[in-house]
Formats: sequence, C-alpha cells, structure tokens
Amino acid sequence: MKRLIVIADRATHVSLKLLVALNALFFLSFLIIALLAAGKARAETPVCAGTDMLSALQKGDPATYGKIEADAAATPNGKGLLWKLEKSGEKPSFLFGTMYVTDPRVTTLPPAAQKAFDAAGTVIIETTEVLDKQKMMAALLKEPDLMMFTDKTTLSSLLSPDDAAVVNKALDARGIPPATVAKMKPWLLSAMVALPACEVARQAGGAPVLDVKLAKDAKASGKSVEGLETVADQLRAMASLPIAFHLKGLVDTLKLGDKVNDVNETMIVLYRRGDTGMYVPLFRTVIPEQVDDQSGYAEFEQTMITSRNKVMVDRAAPILARGNVFMAVGAMHLPGAQGLVEGFRKAGYTVTAVN
Repeated sequence: MKRLIVIADRATHVSLKLLVALNALFFLSFLIIALLAAGKARAETPVCAGTDMLSALQKGDPATYGKIEADAAATPNGKGLLWKLEKSGEKPSFLFGTMYVTDPRVTTLPPAAQKAFDAAGTVIIETTEVLDKQKMMAALLKEPDLMMFTDKTTLSSLLSPDDAAVVNKALDARGIPPATVAKMKPWLLSAMVALPACEVARQAGGAPVLDVKLAKDAKASGKSVEGLETVADQLRAMASLPIAFHLKGLVDTLKLGDKVNDVNETMIVLYRRGDTGMYVPLFRTVIPEQVDDQSGYAEFEQTMITSRNKVMVDRAAPILARGNVFMAVGAMHLPGAQGLVEGFRKAGYTVTAVN
C-alpha cells in the first residue's frame, strides 16, 4: 500500500482538514502560547521533522498525483501568493497570502513581495491585536466563555470514555497535564496540538509568524498598520460551530500523533510553491469524504473562510482607497470562487497575479 494512503487512515481524516482550516486563524497560535507556554523554561528548540506527503505521492502514485493537480488547476486563482489590485482613481495596491508559522522558509518574502512591501505606505493584516498580547488577552477576558467552559462542563464530560482516554493519554505524552486544560474549549486545544513541537518552541521563544513580522517591520519603517477584524470576532465565529465538530477534530488530531509534522511540512512546501489551490484537493483526494465529515467541514469553511472573506473585502475597501497598500492575510483566503481574489474583482478591482 502506498505510503500516503497508509498515513491517511480514518483517524487522520478530520484532523488533516482541521489542520488546514486552522491556518485560516493565525491568532490561535498566539493565544495558545500565551495560555500554555508563558513562564515555561526555554529548552533547546527541537529540530523540525516531517516529510513532504505530496512528493511521496508523486513518486508512489503518479495517477493520483495527476488528479490532485487537475483539481487544483480547476480552482479559480489557485496559483500565486502575490496579486496586484488596480482601480481607477487609486494608486495600485497588493494582496499577499501568508502562512502563520515562524519557519524561515515562510518568513522570508519572495523578491516581488518584498519589493511591494517595501514600497507600500500602509500594511493591512487580519488583526493588529496580536501585536500587543497583553491587550489581546485583556479583551478576551471580557468574554471568557469564548476560550473556556464557564459552567460545570469539562472537556472530558463531552467525550465518550474511549475518546476521553485517547485525549488524556495523548496530552500526557505531550507533557500537558489533562487537568490544566480540562476547562479549555476544544478549538483552542486543537490549535495547540496541531503545532509541531519546533514551532511551539520558536513562538514561545519570541519568534514572530510572518504576519506579525510584516506588521512589526512596517511600524519600524514608519508605515501605517491596519487590521480588519478583532480576535473576539474570530473566536465568536468558532464558537458558533457545532461542538461535536470541534470535539471530533480534537480527538482525531491527537490520534494523528507525530504525523502532524508531515502535514505541516507538506503545507509549507505547497505554500512556497504558491499552490494555494492544492491544499483542499490534496487532502480530499487521498482521504475519501464521508457525509458527516463533509457537512461539518463545509460549515466550517462557510463560517471561518467564506463569510470572513466578504467582511475582509468590505473593511479593506476604504483603506485600499488611499492607495499603495500591502494587504497580507492567510493564503487560504485567496483562491476559489468565493476567495478574496474574486471578491476584489467583484468590488471593481482589476486583480492580476504577480509572478
């Protein structure tokens, strides 16, 4: 049996898609680090491990790889990270897709993107609240039920005995006492266990993810920095999704174990290639859908990606009207018929990919 199919057993189904989906929420990693990593002794950063699943598939099953490529090619605007936005009466601006990790392969901008960033007068990121973690946490503490169970509910009380045992064992293996996260909402815990150990260590050590690096560099060079959302906005959207979806995602992500490293490595490889349209076809093709998972993920995609895309276009419009803007948001928001590239076209912009 081919290597990727071995990896893609039933336990990885929801977790793989959840890992991709969580990359639409870059603030989550900051929140997890603030909640769990603060005050811990800084050990030597572990070496990042992980194998490119796509490369293995290309060698072991070229027919399936060809199908994934075909599906990705059929995704509108599925190739490219940097897009030029032009509209009559405005100076051109740029839209850039990011990935929320500290990996140097990601945080080093491609030359064309670096040139656009350097020339911009204003930089837009999803939320500027992550630039001040204390202020962000203070805002969230006003709505504690977005992060924690505030009644008698605990994480284990929502799980079957078997699933609770899986979760507790997996948390123990990661050095996280289950009792310390018993009141934590499952989407926060999912975000934490979806990060490779090397990424957690780098962030805990102060290394910025790409979006924050861009915002800090912008401020240092005198550029204006604007945000489109609040962290609470995003958490409210997460909280609106069925708890069963989040619980299943958590359990299956924990079952994934060290294979989470392969998923993250694959996503970085695809990101560096600018293949934003290949994320979903890859995981959909190698892991057959089932009705319950399909409907759950569709709701997640609508709430956390598609609906937010419209908000981003609307809120970015008056900022883009000033001209000479560099807008940096998660790459998952760019492709597709409901993605930001099409959204800006519908808003009257000429949008072209910049190689």
